Amino acid sequence: MSSYRPLHDGWTLTAVSGDAEVAGVAAAVPGCVHTDLLAAGLIADPYLDDNEARLAWIGRTDWVYETVFDWSGDGFERTDLVCEGLDTVATVILNGVQVATTANQHRSYRFPVRHLLREGANTLTVRFDSAYAYAEAQRAALGDRPGAYAEPYPFIRKMACNFGWDWGPTLVTAGIWRPIGLESWSGARLAEVRPLVTMEGADGRVRVHVRVERTAEGPLTVDAAVAGVTAQARLEDGQCEAVLELAVPEPEPWWPRGYGAQPLHELTVSLDGRRWSAKVGFRTVELERDGGAFTLAVNGVPVFVRGVNWIPDDCFPARVTRERLAERFARAAEANVNLLRVWGGGLYESGDFYDLADELGLLVWQDFPFACAAYPEEEPLRSEVEAEARQNVARLAHRASLVLWCGNNENIEGHADWGWQEKLAGRSWGAGFYHDLLPKVVAELDSTRPYWPGSPYSGAPDLPPNDPARGTVHIWDVWNREDYTRYGAYTPRFVAEFGFQGPPAYATLRRAVSGELAADAPLVLHHQKAIDGGAKLLRGLGEHLPQPQGFDDWHYLTQLNQARAVAFGIERFRALAPHCMGTVVWQLNDCWPVVSWAAVDGDGRRKPLWYALRRVYADRLLTVQDGAVAVVNDSAEPWTGELSLVRHSLTGKPLARASAAVEAAPRSVELVPLPDSVAVPGDPAAELLAVRLGGTRIVRFFAEDPRVAFPPAAYDAETAPVPGGLEVTVTARTVLRDLCLFPDRLDPASTVDDMLLTLLPGETATLRVTGSPDPEALVGHPVLRVVNGPTVWTGARGRARGR
Repeated sequence: MSSYRPLHDGWTLTAVSGDAEVAGVAAAVPGCVHTDLLAAGLIADPYLDDNEARLAWIGRTDWVYETVFDWSGDGFERTDLVCEGLDTVATVILNGVQVATTANQHRSYRFPVRHLLREGANTLTVRFDSAYAYAEAQRAALGDRPGAYAEPYPFIRKMACNFGWDWGPTLVTAGIWRPIGLESWSGARLAEVRPLVTMEGADGRVRVHVRVERTAEGPLTVDAAVAGVTAQARLEDGQCEAVLELAVPEPEPWWPRGYGAQPLHELTVSLDGRRWSAKVGFRTVELERDGGAFTLAVNGVPVFVRGVNWIPDDCFPARVTRERLAERFARAAEANVNLLRVWGGGLYESGDFYDLADELGLLVWQDFPFACAAYPEEEPLRSEVEAEARQNVARLAHRASLVLWCGNNENIEGHADWGWQEKLAGRSWGAGFYHDLLPKVVAELDSTRPYWPGSPYSGAPDLPPNDPARGTVHIWDVWNREDYTRYGAYTPRFVAEFGFQGPPAYATLRRAVSGELAADAPLVLHHQKAIDGGAKLLRGLGEHLPQPQGFDDWHYLTQLNQARAVAFGIERFRALAPHCMGTVVWQLNDCWPVVSWAAVDGDGRRKPLWYALRRVYADRLLTVQDGAVAVVNDSAEPWTGELSLVRHSLTGKPLARASAAVEAAPRSVELVPLPDSVAVPGDPAAELLAVRLGGTRIVRFFAEDPRVAFPPAAYDAETAPVPGGLEVTVTARTVLRDLCLFPDRLDPASTVDDMLLTLLPGETATLRVTGSPDPEALVGHPVLRVVNGPTVWTGARGRARGR
């Protein structure tokens, strides 16, 4: 038997180095120093204005957390202090006696402390030394290593992006970031339960590896049960490990979103009244690599990955609740995403994260926490890496959603292509982790899913790592140097990173910046972390959109360009299936209010990119590619019908028509050549192409927007109250290019259900707006925007009319 007592109350925080005068401040556990100081009113919110710049001292200070708790003898043989997360360089002291030192945010710890407990009051102290001081000392001892940023994150097992990234602030944390408590027990306890769940033919198989910790000798019985099937193992004197086999006849398989249901079954393991349980789903996962392919197959079915990269959702992870994760996951699912890549500069995520992924059918690609740097392999780091890998592989092995372990993000590419080899001068850089240690750990502890050494990676150490013809590729010449039409020159097998920047929602930026909102305003620029990011945003407009005339134009046009750029890439890559079998957009989410590549900003608001993702990640997609219409059908049913092709004037007058019978098989792409009658315009500046199949319609212009002879936008708009908000009906009098509503400009709580709509004259769109924005202002500039609307064009020829 056992009992558990959380130790989350009564903590105080004190600075014990540097010049900070912080003593006895009430502290929240789980939490961190930054959030405690913020709650106490001792620092300004680091996410607002440029407050971050004045808070670097926190990461260079040593801190002490302390609490006093009462304890009395409870009759158990042993009591352990269980620390699920210490960030990072910690010394644990109980009643004046040092219990342990730790230096790994990615691990949990258990320390026997019964001999140190006393009747009545007990004092628990956790000292956190500066992560900077520790990492810099390791760097001095082991020799510097090259990386993307001049920060010492490779020298400490801690969330790398705490040290700043091209989308994140430098806020180096410390604290008890996951639960802490006392567990008392007698006889024996389940030290580790590692179920490996798969299918053999039509039957489900669970192989439960159990490790037991004992306080006494004697036989023990371990029981396991799932889906009505039971198994039992007997441990004799001295035995501490057992394997229980459960065969479940013909369970309903677990499938990714869009491929089937996600049935989950409770697996229980019991020992001497102690019970462990988890939800498991039956499926198989393979990685098909023939001919340079990178294709994930679940239950034998190849899956086209419609993915997004996931970064830590907050710089202070203890603030990320299950409810917040559920909201982010809902946004992913609504955008037709089927995979989340947990990026290597962050964390092994919480149990809530993987629970939600299992329940929603969102596949998880899990990077080990290494990113964008050469990592030393010497001690003490090697032992820490092995310990964290063993612990987390065992913790996550039963997860139905987890389909891939990946060794790192961009480190193999960095060593090959970023000039690291000369700087390293023969020093270790992580190859031993990615090609030896980590694959051995995965092979030993989790045989149910594949391991991939890193991304990008071409499948062998001697191959160029970022070769589009093999394995996974990251495409960053677009955004950094090239126009987004460059995506059209790629024929990749799998794109694991690509993206384009855009600002956050207006309400998010307005909350974060107290001063002037302008593209070049100092406080706005503080929320742009990419090198030369502001200039790249404007340069990225290229020939596609006009240069903005003021902040409102900058905000709309750069958000719109972000959406168009990413959509262009996804359409290209989906049209290449099955040669290309996946895209993983950089990125779904943000950790604070920032100009970035995210589709959902740091306050959880959807950017125009999110609406574009929902369209181009839909099961069924029409896209014009290289003189043909690609009919992309990633659904389980055939997509049949008459493909309608109409070349229109900008007034909506049909100029030419064509049609073709289409029968796109499930999970296929059919290419329909465009006849010259509709593909070749008489006047590219005054015509467009409309393509329709069933309920799906796309519009393509023959010239870039600045060269289109758009009429001044004219429309009628009506608003009507509905439960929870307003219904907005817009009827086009002229062509309306990329219609968007931004109701958060009027009411920060307001949202809209759709945007990026192009309407021909006479067409109508009805939008649903939540919240309480002013109805009249809602349908006027700058809340309602179209490319050919007011103030977008220099010397605008008219003003949009609405009522």
